[in-house]
Amino acid sequence: MTRQEILSATKEVIYECVPELEGAELTEDTVINTDAAIDSMGFTLVICRLEANFNVRIPNRQWQRLSTLGDVVDAIEKRIEK
Repeated sequence: MTRQEILSATKEVIYECVPELEGAELTEDTVINTDAAIDSMGFTLVICRLEANFNVRIPNRQWQRLSTLGDVVDAIEKRIEK
């Protein structure tokens, strides 16, 4: 799976979990909690859905360090490659 495919699938999950963002442009530089206005509960839902979709596990301690969409894609990409 390419990085672009992971990014695209991640955006789809965000749009599903946070419908008010539908149509908003999300880039790898988008800061999830401020630019995209995803609260902690929404972010938890997104991460859980991403873990299920990609069949990966992102440790809870790492969640706190994920601030941009690119960070989330990095975390998924590292786990898919293993």
